[in-house]
Amino acid sequence: MALASTGQEQPAVAAKGGSYALPLALIVALYFGIGFITAMNDVLVPHFKDLFQLTNVRALLVQFAFFGAYFLLSIPSGKIVGRIGYKNGIVAALATIGCGLLLFLPASIVIAYPLFLFALFLVGCGLALLQVAVNPYISALGDPAKAASRLNLAGGFNSVAGTLAPRVGAIFIFVAAGATTAELAQSVRMPYVVLSMLAFALAVLTKVMHLPDLIPQRDPSESGGGSAWDFRHVRFGAFAIFAYVGAEVSIGSLLINYLGQPSMGGLSHAAAAKYVSLYWGGAMVARFIGAWAQRYVAQARALTFVASMGCIFVAAAVFGHGPIALWAIVSCGLFNSVMWPCIFPMSIEGVGKYTSQASGILVTMVVGGAVVPEIQGFLADHYGYQPSFLVVLLCYAYVLFFALYGHRPMRVNGEPILPPAVI
Repeated sequence: MALASTGQEQPAVAAKGGSYALPLALIVALYFGIGFITAMNDVLVPHFKDLFQLTNVRALLVQFAFFGAYFLLSIPSGKIVGRIGYKNGIVAALATIGCGLLLFLPASIVIAYPLFLFALFLVGCGLALLQVAVNPYISALGDPAKAASRLNLAGGFNSVAGTLAPRVGAIFIFVAAGATTAELAQSVRMPYVVLSMLAFALAVLTKVMHLPDLIPQRDPSESGGGSAWDFRHVRFGAFAIFAYVGAEVSIGSLLINYLGQPSMGGLSHAAAAKYVSLYWGGAMVARFIGAWAQRYVAQARALTFVASMGCIFVAAAVFGHGPIALWAIVSCGLFNSVMWPCIFPMSIEGVGKYTSQASGILVTMVVGGAVVPEIQGFLADHYGYQPSFLVVLLCYAYVLFFALYGHRPMRVNGEPILPPAVI
């Protein structure tokens, strides 16, 4: 999933002088970690389904607990970072993530699904705080004119991690057939404890490293009526973020079980996990391509294209079988890649002093990654995996609506605040 800043104003200018190489390397490493931890959930969903004999709805509580934390913490995290600063915000976030990951140790000993879910919720809380801190910070590390380049670099490493995580997770977590309940539970212990130690190590490194103080100062006397919700395209954009993230997470979460169906070849979990890596790998490749292509293609046109292709390919996965359906659903990663970079700036265009509030609203709607998989899981339990992907098709159809019409900057009463974008 792509990252963007929330509730805090962007620093106007980076500090002059000095080298930002080490801070930039640290922030890029954090982006990598965010992508790796998030993509590991796609391995946990089928693993916990087998371990605890769960329905899809209950197994997908993994994503609900994880992304639900974003809904609860995104806006409060902006206030936390504003109070303690970006550097301390990063340290606090990493410590929280480390504690959450470490909880996998006792959870795997007592073999308690609720404790696993609480651990994932705690990890999600830490990641919400981390995203609030790192996104505006990387924008300020160096020449402001090259901020987009730095964000693309970090986003590329985020996608690299998403590509590697399912393969790494499958190696350690998917154990041989016939394993006991204790062995299934124990398989998650080592990778998550190692990730916990790395999170704590990064927290210590961040604490001792010199990071420039780039927290923006707000005028506490500033006031005024109105709200970001007064802009129609902010509302439409918020639901576009909800739909995009929901579709992206749903595909990744159910892909392993979907490919395990007889009509799809009955792949084992380990074999299907390779296709999850290809799914996220497609997003990685297309993100780098999109970084170049979007210098020449308008955001509305780019979003129209990828949303249209997403609809076509998901339809093929719903109504097709075998290799056609397999490669159709895996290829959706290509089209997810540029959705966030298009939706987010189109949603806040022309909102002026309400940009900060609009940003917080948009990132809160990452909760789509918690809600949409649950809906699809319910449909998969009752109607089968292929029909359940109609939910994803509806998500892409809404993103297409936003690309064609909903993105045009207008107030809720229909009054345009800028000339309508040419499509």
